[in-house]
Amino acid sequence: MTPSEFYQQQLAKNKAQRSILLNRMRFLRIVRLVVFLVVSVCAYFFWGKNLLFGSTIGFGIIAFVYLVFRYTNVKVVKLRAETLIEINERELAVLKGDLTGLPTGEEFNDDQHEFSQDLDLFGESSFFQLLNRTQIADGSRKLAEKLTSNDVNQIVDKQDAVKELAQKAEWRQSFAAEGALLKSRVRASAVREWFDNYEAFIPSTMRIVVPVVGLLSLAAITLYFLEIISGSHLLIWFFVGGAIIGRYLKKIGKLATHLGEIHGVFQRYSSLLGHIETETFNSKLMRDQQEKVERDGHKASELLLEFSKLCTSLDQRNNVFISIPANGFFLRDLHITRKIELWISKNKDIVGEWFEVVAEFDALNSLGNYSFNNPSYVFPKIASNKAQMEAIELGHPLLKTTGRIDNDYKSNVEEFFIITGANMAGKSTFLRTVGLSLMMANNGLSVCAKSFSYTPVKLITSMRTTDSLSDNESYFFSELKRLKIIIDTIQVEDHFIILDEILKGTNSKDKAEGSQQFVQKLVKSKSTGIIATHDLSLCDLSASLDEVKNYYFDAEIVDDELFFDYRLKNGICQNMNASFLLRKMEIV
Repeated sequence: MTPSEFYQQQLAKNKAQRSILLNRMRFLRIVRLVVFLVVSVCAYFFWGKNLLFGSTIGFGIIAFVYLVFRYTNVKVVKLRAETLIEINERELAVLKGDLTGLPTGEEFNDDQHEFSQDLDLFGESSFFQLLNRTQIADGSRKLAEKLTSNDVNQIVDKQDAVKELAQKAEWRQSFAAEGALLKSRVRASAVREWFDNYEAFIPSTMRIVVPVVGLLSLAAITLYFLEIISGSHLLIWFFVGGAIIGRYLKKIGKLATHLGEIHGVFQRYSSLLGHIETETFNSKLMRDQQEKVERDGHKASELLLEFSKLCTSLDQRNNVFISIPANGFFLRDLHITRKIELWISKNKDIVGEWFEVVAEFDALNSLGNYSFNNPSYVFPKIASNKAQMEAIELGHPLLKTTGRIDNDYKSNVEEFFIITGANMAGKSTFLRTVGLSLMMANNGLSVCAKSFSYTPVKLITSMRTTDSLSDNESYFFSELKRLKIIIDTIQVEDHFIILDEILKGTNSKDKAEGSQQFVQKLVKSKSTGIIATHDLSLCDLSASLDEVKNYYFDAEIVDDELFFDYRLKNGICQNMNASFLLRKMEIV
């Protein structure tokens, strides 16, 4: 089944489910109205008969609350179905090349990073926008960290995790739908910080006081309905309970307000962790993450759900029909608050790790989804020889398949390619293709190629240096700083270097001499990489340095028209097109 066929199938299934759920919600609304009317009529006829009237009201409250919860649950399932509909519609649009509405990751842009700015990793029509399917803010952060990490460890383990998730398409969508329902402006990091700083205020003596008051209240209510004590005696006892809880109402109210903002976070995180706990994973990275969400034999999802339910219970204090009698007779808010504080004391140190596991899966979900959407892509093999990178039909993943020209590419460790070519012939695109493919390979992703093997290596680039008015820096000085960073970096650790037209900010002679000296230094340091240039004199280095290889992209003028084949060729470019374009556009 192709990705498109799968998404079409899921779309039809979830639309059918949404229709069923809408009908179920209409039915529950009608039943709720009928229950209300029946209980109202019965209460009218039983007025003055304490036992019958109380029983009717009690039944009505229980039935009404049950129907409300039932309706709410069905509504959540409907929202989940609608979310799955949106997910599948979005994927179908992406398969057609439409990235409209997808997050661009602009907030992760860093012009000082080793390569992200040069490879269009973030921003409009970026690789992040194509890749990202995270549903929570921490997941987006985690995904951006992966793409920019330059981590070359555990490549095979990363690939195994991506391959496994790619095959779990329905699980991934279910996980994403749960994440999408996490509608909260509160970040997980803020919740962790609040836990760390929380100070308990319910005294330990309430462990005894609360149940004693509750038992005495049950006895008093029973005696009242048996007409052994009067209503005034019952009211006095009610005020005793009110006096006890009144000392803590202000602090409980403040706690309830805060928990009201975050309890939805715990409910959804509980569901997300439940998805992780109940699924079977075989890859090492996934199993390692799974092991982090169990504590003392208790599953993280169950513990978070317990806390979420406590928050929900405390939130019901705003319902006067529940709050007033329950607090006066049973010190309800004290009981719930004490349980909340015990939970925080026991679990606050591990909650942050649970949240990180969810963020990790949210990020990995995007990698698995990307591989699923591109079944023709290949997972890189680790080279067993001196090859730095060897690819057949290597293409840029952001270019449409139709009309895209793919190239074969092979370079060995400690080789440096000099690529010349006419304007618009494809040099810069090719450089970004190689750089992006290397970054993808390091993250365990499948790459846009027919075959791909490489020696894992970190990446550093200099392609888009800009001047800085705020720092009072010229373009040329900014570029020199970037080149200095590259030299310092490769002294510490090997990197694959990609350069595009260096030293543009100086005159031609100075540029030629400086570029040659810089490339010579890179070769002497046994570096590996590519440099694109219009300076043909740089190609002369291949005569004296065996490590330097010349390649080019060509342009042809046929019948006074300019043609590009975008094919990487061995040798030095002889055809330039600037003069032709100036004449063609009637500029000169």
